[in-house]
This record gives sequence, structure tokens and C-alpha cells, in this order.
Amino acid sequence: MSKKDYYEILGVSRDAKPEEIKKAYRQKALKYHPDKNPGDNSAEARFKEAAEAYEVLRDPEKKSRYDQFGHAGVGNNFGGTGFGGGMSMEDIFSQFGDIFGGAFGSGFGGFGSTGRQSARRANKGSNLRIKVKLKLEEVLKGAEKRIKVNKYVSCSSCKGTGAKGGSAFRTCSACKGAGRVTRVTNTFLGQMQTTSTCPSCGGEGQTIEDKCSSCYGNGIVKNQEVISLNIPAGVESGMQLSLSGKGNAAPRGGIPGDLIVMVEVEPHPTLIRDGMNLLYDHHISFPQAALGTAIEVPTLEGKARIKIEPGTQPGKVLRLKEKGLPSVNAYGRGDLLVNINIWTPQKLSVEEKEALKNLRQSENFIPNPKKGDKSFFERMKDVFN
Repeated sequence: MSKKDYYEILGVSRDAKPEEIKKAYRQKALKYHPDKNPGDNSAEARFKEAAEAYEVLRDPEKKSRYDQFGHAGVGNNFGGTGFGGGMSMEDIFSQFGDIFGGAFGSGFGGFGSTGRQSARRANKGSNLRIKVKLKLEEVLKGAEKRIKVNKYVSCSSCKGTGAKGGSAFRTCSACKGAGRVTRVTNTFLGQMQTTSTCPSCGGEGQTIEDKCSSCYGNGIVKNQEVISLNIPAGVESGMQLSLSGKGNAAPRGGIPGDLIVMVEVEPHPTLIRDGMNLLYDHHISFPQAALGTAIEVPTLEGKARIKIEPGTQPGKVLRLKEKGLPSVNAYGRGDLLVNINIWTPQKLSVEEKEALKNLRQSENFIPNPKKGDKSFFERMKDVFN
């Protein structure tokens, strides 16, 4: 089942400004907040759906990819579940809790009666960027790639917790588990209160009694991971695709980053890409042009045989329908355009020279363009329009 449009979910236009997107998300999340709809699974699904839409549209880079490629550009094409669908409610609150302030008792992340604390920081792993090279044949049908990526992964010794086996976690004594500390200072304007991340626990609200010796308490180690990528058909060089949650793992069980895949399409030995169309130059001899012939031209799916009509002029462009490339948005397929060139021999035998001298006197071999004949540039304009 295809996913709903993110703009439609939030009820904003495609040219909405960041403030409008943020406001629309706040309204949706307030409406479907779990505290306001206890036990309502439908409301929870809508709540997560709105969070997923906002997570993409608030980020200029992700929004640009989504505007260009739809859900394929922000991870769904790689089998990702998306933000709201693949993360817990607590993850969502930790990311977007500042939008709500005190709308639900102890804050958005406070969940009111559920007692979750918005102050605790959710660690987020960094994004990774890689480049994937594709052949034009792979662009035609799409491709599945398996690549090795050097990245931070969850420590197997401590299962990503950062604690040595059997070691306990203690509530941070500095922040009492809140993850933030508040300081009051006296100024000439009066008392000023500031809140910042707790320096003792790094905002996590708890500390480790005995750190893991493999990861030194970080919960992550450097390793290799084999990742499968499903590249959609029709991609172009420079396009970026996002694989959600496949970046670097986050310290101590946080949210992993994303894997950003940059596409590079390698040049084809005979065909030239022009958007969805493919271009091919083919030379024929003068007798073939004058008498007509049949030729074979390469396509991405093998050879294609086409007919050259008698009297074909140089610069004639023949179109092979739907022998080009598909659109990345699945809106049809381009054509193969074959440009016909007449080959003029550079060396002639004595007999060939005599034959051509005799033909030169014939009226049929004297250039006589008809009135209304289009120039090369006009013909090319017709082809590409």
C-alpha cells in the first residue's frame, strides 16, 4: 500500500514555510497526543504519522529529496519504515518535545500521567555518506547492491549499553535523573534561571557503575556492515537516496543515523544519456543513404533493426519509441534517438574516382534543397520538442 503524502498529512502546501510546517505539526500532534486519546490505537498511528512527516519536511535536505523523488528519496525505497513507523513513542518525544513546552503537564515528553521525562537526551548517531556507481543498464531496471560500510555499530560485548556484564546503572546524583541541571544566578536585573545538559551524565539521567572494556562505556565500536541497497530505476548522477537508521550507531542505545547514498552513473560506451532519452550516432555510406538500407543499432536491451529510407539526408534523426530510460517517478519511458550521418570516404581507388566523376554530372547529384526544407537546427528542435 502506498504511503500518504507528507504535505497532506500535515495539511500544508508544498511551498509552506518552516514556521507553517512546525505549527501544523504541533496542531496535529496535540490533537492525537496519547494523553488526550488514551487507548486509541488509531490516534497513536496518526500521531506517529505526523511525526514522520514533520521529521522529513523540517529538514531542508530531506525535504528537497522528498519533493524530487517522493518517499523513494527519504528511505522507503530501501525498505525503511520511516521515522514515525520505525521508532518508539519515547524517541519521538525526545526529538520534538521542545515544540510543545508545557502543553501536557510536565512537558510534551512528560506524557502527563505516564511520567516520562523530556529532559533526558536521546543520543543520535551521525549520518554516513557513500557513493554508488551504476551502469546505464542498471539505471534501466533498477539495481540491488550489497556494499560493505565501515561504521560504528552497537557493541556486542555489552549489547550497546556501555556497561560491563552485570554492572548496574545509577541515577545521576547531579541531575537526579532529569538529564538537565538548573542554575540560578543573581544579576543586576534580578535572579536569572538557566537550564543546560547535565555535565555529569551527558544528559542521559544515569551513570554506569563499571564501564565495558570493549567500548569503554560508549556502547559502540568500529566495524564493517554489509548493507543491501535497492536503487530505483531512472536515477541520475547526483541524486541522493536515504537509508533510514543505517548510519552510525548512537552511543548507549540511542537513535542510529541515516545512510546517504550518492548516485553516480558511469558513461556508456556507445549511448549518450539526455534525461530520459538516449542518443546514438550512426554512420552510413553514401550508396546506403541514396538507395536505402536496414541497419542495426544498440539499445540497453540488445540490438534493434531500423529501416533507412532511400534519399535519407545527413542529420536525419530516427526515433525508437520507449527505448530510452524510465522516469524515477515511474511516469513513462524515454526514446532512443538515432542521428544519421553520411560517411564520406577519404581515400578512393581510380575506378571509384571515375565512377564519381560520371555521377557528378547527373542532375540527381546536384544539391537542390526544396523550398520549405528545414535546417538541421530546426529538425533537432522538432525532435526534442
